[in-house]
Amino acid sequence: MFNVSKVTDELVFWIKNWFEENGKDCNAIVAVSGGKDSSIVSALCVRALGKDRVIGVLMPNGVQSDINDSLKLVNHLGIRYYTLNISGAYNAVLNGMREQNIEPSEQTVTNLPPRLRMSTVYALSQTFNGRVANTCNLSEDYVGYATRYGDGAGDFSPLANLTVDEVKKIGFYLGLPRDLVEKVPSDGLCGKTDEDKLGFTYAVLDKYIRTGVCEDPDTKSRIDRLNRINAFKLKLIPSFVPDKNDL
Repeated sequence: MFNVSKVTDELVFWIKNWFEENGKDCNAIVAVSGGKDSSIVSALCVRALGKDRVIGVLMPNGVQSDINDSLKLVNHLGIRYYTLNISGAYNAVLNGMREQNIEPSEQTVTNLPPRLRMSTVYALSQTFNGRVANTCNLSEDYVGYATRYGDGAGDFSPLANLTVDEVKKIGFYLGLPRDLVEKVPSDGLCGKTDEDKLGFTYAVLDKYIRTGVCEDPDTKSRIDRLNRINAFKLKLIPSFVPDKNDL
């Protein structure tokens, strides 16, 4: 059984300790999308550091249809926030490529916004004496559902060892609005949900992660393949180590 009260208390303590060791008196900077992960990370940071040390960053790419979810979260927590639209930078990069007869791939178009957002979050972090929160969870990381150097980046990662189901339980325990905790995850670009694109539900994935059981062999094979080909995203950058005798 997942002990939500114990895990939440331990998470809050972990965040406090991390900041004591890695950024005493620094602020937590969170990219707020309006989804469950950024909402819960923001709430955990508020509990650990106080609302005056948590800053939300809202980063629509042009018009964001669900921007009110992000606003609902920052107003619910009472935290300071800034809205920085990334559309200018996004269009400048893509137009610059096209001007040189380079047609951006579908993956380029999909992954450019989260990478621009992370650059923006770090710009705010350096401006406001901050440390950037990574908001990815174990389920997403397990199948590589994060953009490297985009939403997969950050200085500390509270949810990295918790499944989607466990994260949602923490959200309810913290008293966050139900619609934010239950919000169906989507990249907001192609009209499909994360689960549509993955080809299986997070419930199935969470069960497999925690128990090793997946009734459908095709789904198990797909999960195993995604885990295998995306494992590099969670590792340190490989580096060449010369023979000491050659130095």
